[in-house]
Amino acid sequence: MPCLSVSLSSRSFCRPVWLICVLLGLSVVHTQAKDVLTVPQQVSLSPNMYTQQLSISWQGGAATTFDLLILRTELNETVFYETVSVTADLVNGRHQWNWTSIEPLECTSLSIQIRSRDGQRTSEWSNTQILHGNDLPSNGKFQMYPQDRIVPVGANTTFCCIVGEGEIFGTIKYGTTVMKATRLSRRSYATTVFNQEPSDTTGTNVLCYNNLKSVLYGAVVFVGYPPLPSDLVCETHDLTSAVCKWNEGRDTHLYGKRGTLFSLNNRPQRTETECRVEQWEGNWTLVAVNPLGQHILTYSAELSHRVHPVAPTDLNYIIHAWNATVQWRWTESSYSSLALVCQVELTSSEHKRKHTISGVGLCSVFLSDLYPAEDYTVEVRCGVQQNFWKWGNWSKPISFKTKSYFPDAPDVWIWMNRDNTGQIIWKPLTRRQSNGQITSYEVTLWSPEENLQHTEILSPDTFAVPINLTQITVFNSDNKVTATVIAKNNAGASQPANILIPLRLADAEPLAVSRVHYTDRGFPLFWQSYANATCGYVVGWHDASCTWNCAVDWIKVAAGNNNVSIVSGRPVSQKKTNLQAGVRYIFSLYSCSSEAPELLQRWQGYMQELVASRFVPLWITQQSSDVLLTWGEIPLADRRGFILGYNIYISNGSQLTHLANLSDPRSRTYTVKGLSMGSYKFTVKAYNSAGEDTGATASILLQPYTDWLILEILASLGVAALFLVIVTFICYKKRKWVKKAFYPDIPEPKLPGDWSRSRTQGPLDVKPFPHSMVHIVEKPEWDSSKEMLVVIPEEDEDDEGQGIGDEPVDTDEPTSLRYYNQVVDERPIRLRFPDSSASSASSLDSARTDVTYTGIQTSGSSLVFQLDPQGPSEGHQPQADLSVTFGDGGGGYRPQQQPRAPNDEMGPASPESFLEPQAVSAGGYKPQSSWHLDSPVEAGENSGLAPSLGSPTSVASTQFLLPDGENHGEEKRQLSSSAATWFTNLLSSTKP
Repeated sequence: MPCLSVSLSSRSFCRPVWLICVLLGLSVVHTQAKDVLTVPQQVSLSPNMYTQQLSISWQGGAATTFDLLILRTELNETVFYETVSVTADLVNGRHQWNWTSIEPLECTSLSIQIRSRDGQRTSEWSNTQILHGNDLPSNGKFQMYPQDRIVPVGANTTFCCIVGEGEIFGTIKYGTTVMKATRLSRRSYATTVFNQEPSDTTGTNVLCYNNLKSVLYGAVVFVGYPPLPSDLVCETHDLTSAVCKWNEGRDTHLYGKRGTLFSLNNRPQRTETECRVEQWEGNWTLVAVNPLGQHILTYSAELSHRVHPVAPTDLNYIIHAWNATVQWRWTESSYSSLALVCQVELTSSEHKRKHTISGVGLCSVFLSDLYPAEDYTVEVRCGVQQNFWKWGNWSKPISFKTKSYFPDAPDVWIWMNRDNTGQIIWKPLTRRQSNGQITSYEVTLWSPEENLQHTEILSPDTFAVPINLTQITVFNSDNKVTATVIAKNNAGASQPANILIPLRLADAEPLAVSRVHYTDRGFPLFWQSYANATCGYVVGWHDASCTWNCAVDWIKVAAGNNNVSIVSGRPVSQKKTNLQAGVRYIFSLYSCSSEAPELLQRWQGYMQELVASRFVPLWITQQSSDVLLTWGEIPLADRRGFILGYNIYISNGSQLTHLANLSDPRSRTYTVKGLSMGSYKFTVKAYNSAGEDTGATASILLQPYTDWLILEILASLGVAALFLVIVTFICYKKRKWVKKAFYPDIPEPKLPGDWSRSRTQGPLDVKPFPHSMVHIVEKPEWDSSKEMLVVIPEEDEDDEGQGIGDEPVDTDEPTSLRYYNQVVDERPIRLRFPDSSASSASSLDSARTDVTYTGIQTSGSSLVFQLDPQGPSEGHQPQADLSVTFGDGGGGYRPQQQPRAPNDEMGPASPESFLEPQAVSAGGYKPQSSWHLDSPVEAGENSGLAPSLGSPTSVASTQFLLPDGENHGEEKRQLSSSAATWFTNLLSSTKP
């Protein structure tokens, strides 16, 4: 063993080692005992329900840091868990810490635990202490917290509702707002209102409902401000006591027992803002307190510097027409020796003015420059002259009316009309000028030379009296009559206002009127000085559209002045009047002298020109292809400006196209030239410096201009009628020569024996004249311009070869009738029936045939035989020898037609029927018995020739042969009544 081998010296070395080990073990045990912290003991809770503050105290060791844990007991929810530093009280060694709850402490039970902490080391938790809330099962009623709480504006307040046992929570309302609620316990619910606004006088209600809204409970909260008074002032009225006043400041919204309490130098004042102290104190302190806080004001002043006089009392007056004296009394006897300065406020119906007076113990004031018969109101206040602090209070107002006085003389003028009548006019007196109530006006016309006068008393609302120059001239012989106007009131009569009446019209002679323009200075009127204007001038004006008994305004200008400005709407030194825009005014300058007023000069102008209110009357007329626009003037009252010209427009649908501008306002017509036929609309607009008027519009429809054509026709007819009249007159004067020249007498045929008896005895035995031979001469030439046979009348014989006299003219020379035929027919020439409607066939071949009748008298007319309208067929060839025959005879004259076919409705007979000789010989000779007139239609196509032209006549006479009385009696009667009879008689030269 090593120990056995150790010597004595080594044994002594082991003893200190053992001692060190013992000491180290003891140190470890002591350290472990020191690391164990003391658990807080004797934990106690002290709540403040109004401030929602919980005071927690405990007994602990030497630790200064503790952990606090606060839980909601029922739901075991943590409300507060923090580490706080708390020092022990040196007296009792206890620790204390205060915690403020967001929710009222009554809402639910809270559990509190505490433990000591030293860095990372902590002690055990203390025993749990419970602060019981009002939601315990033993308290089963409906509850709401906090009750009647007073909070400042802008605060955040949490309210809790504890529903009754067996109830189900519904909602919480703050005022009328439904709030969001949070559950705190089985029966407790809370909500928080942020930034609260001021409440009204009764506070704001917070209500809690169950789920059925059948049960409710609530609380009231008062939201307001702490007091904030201002403007503390102390002054004296009687030089002894003091009256302190202050401004309460903003409304705290807290009333009643929650309102602000004031105290002035420890003198309590509830809500008043004024405090009276019997003895002046130099220093003043005001304290204002309410549940939300307090405010303090201080004030210092000397008595003599804060004198505020009281208001004068018992005011009375002594009045006159132009002045008055006002007296008063002081309630404080000390004012009798006090130097005062007083202010008197005088108010009338038109203005207000102040008078300031000073003196020792003032108690009256003299008021001058008043107006008669004027109502006044007076108030008085005073202050001290030395160390003036402020004006005292106004006295009670006192009213009085000054006495009346004589009226001022009226401003008189005269207006004359063009019909020797006029008016004496005067301006109504203003209240200042009347000096009282006007009772009447007295107008007198008098002659200084003859001492004659005529007076009229007029009512106070009459300002004109009519006059008649004719009557005045009869009344007065020296041509001087003066009109005098006097105004009267209760105090007496005014001075007379005179004007000399002109017994001749001064405006009878035309006077040039110059134009004047309105400026910002009004109508500036200038004139040269007149020597006869000894007492000045009168400028009168009126509406230019008025011509009789006009409403005239005027002013009088002192002598020596030669200008004046007439201004409307604002006062100037010269004149204020009421001028209207758009009205033309005539300004007249008259001289004022001992004689009647004389017109010197005239102007006209507008205060402001406006667009014309009426358009021109417009007329429109057509002149061939031109249009003439004519318009009249706009009435003067409607022009509203000086017309500068006219604009002419033509309407193109909805637009106006400018045609012309007439810058001459005297122009009244305008011609639009070169228009085509159609409808047009024209507009004429007058314009002035303000612009155009609405314009006058007229429409016109241009049609072919027939007036001149009608006039030309009428003129031609007139000339023709005149010519016929002249010719008729000449022919009447030369009727014998005309008859010999144009209508010679032709002897009538005379038949031997009794014609009436022999007409029934068969045919007449007419011997053909030896010269009744027809010679036909063929000529190859054909005039294409001839479309029918044309009658060539007999050639006139010269005067030597033809006897002109009363005896009948006859000759044995054959008369040649020249025919131009267009149609060449292969058939012999034959007459057509009246009912034939077909047109004749034409041949391209043509010839001119000269037919010579020998011994046949034509009497200026020849018969034309038309060709048969029904031509032969194309295959029929013309014959070589063409002769005009009737029937089968070889050139003998047969003066009657072939008999008509038995049936009238049948068409025309064939050509062969006209050539059969049996048709001629059958029945014997029947002169014209079977002849038929052409149809009326065909008669009309023959250029108006009478139907009888187609009938054959006797070779010895131009008269028609007598018809067969048996077969054609009715036809004869129709011919005698037809137009053919007179036309035949006209062609005949025999006497009727």
